[in-house]
Amino acid sequence: MQLWGLTDPGNLREQNQDSYAMLSFSRDRSLMIVCDGMGGAKSGNVASSLAVDVFTDEVRRCQKSGLTPERAAEILRGALELANKAVYEQAQLSDDFTGMGTTLVAALILKDTAVIINVGDSRAYLFTPDGVQLLTVDHSIVEFMVQRGELTQEQAKNHPGKNVITRAVGTEPSVEGDIYIQKLHRDDCLLLCSDGLSNVMADQEMLFEVAHGVRKSDCCQRLLRIAKNRGAPDNVTVAMALV
Repeated sequence: MQLWGLTDPGNLREQNQDSYAMLSFSRDRSLMIVCDGMGGAKSGNVASSLAVDVFTDEVRRCQKSGLTPERAAEILRGALELANKAVYEQAQLSDDFTGMGTTLVAALILKDTAVIINVGDSRAYLFTPDGVQLLTVDHSIVEFMVQRGELTQEQAKNHPGKNVITRAVGTEPSVEGDIYIQKLHRDDCLLLCSDGLSNVMADQEMLFEVAHGVRKSDCCQRLLRIAKNRGAPDNVTVAMALV
């Protein structure tokens, strides 16, 4: 398994409020996490980096051989609970931190299975020889309207409220994350990203870069380059695993 990732403030933001991490526990067990902070310049980066640190520390602490997908899901839920508690408590300490929070998408990869947890609108994608699949569902006003049939996917892309999320880490005393369990095959690519990428690139465009790029190791840089060429109005973070 190979891992690559990067984060960039984009073209318009002075500060990068995204955070990410990738850990390899063994040859066939890895963790990826992407968080997109919110709450203003003084606190968005605090929320995302704190969530990443607490979450990864807990997942690392719980590592042992023979993990099942079900046990991995329990570990991710527990790590999310601790990360949420840490960000929420930090937000109570200063007016500068009031209202801060962060999205969180993470994947614990167990050889041929990815166990994914998601809060907010950062995303997980799977790229295979058959195409691209969005694995997570955004917790956003626009996605809620799409699910209710009030908007089409095409209308949702340009809706003025597309960045308003309905669930975040650290804004309430507790939060629930959605769990997804996905089988993986050799040469599949799992990609996590903040909305700074998914807002400016269509799924099929990402697929082209992942599937037809000269080197997988350059894929994250190519995706970032395209995002910046299109204005990159938000921070951009990409983490990718090649199984």
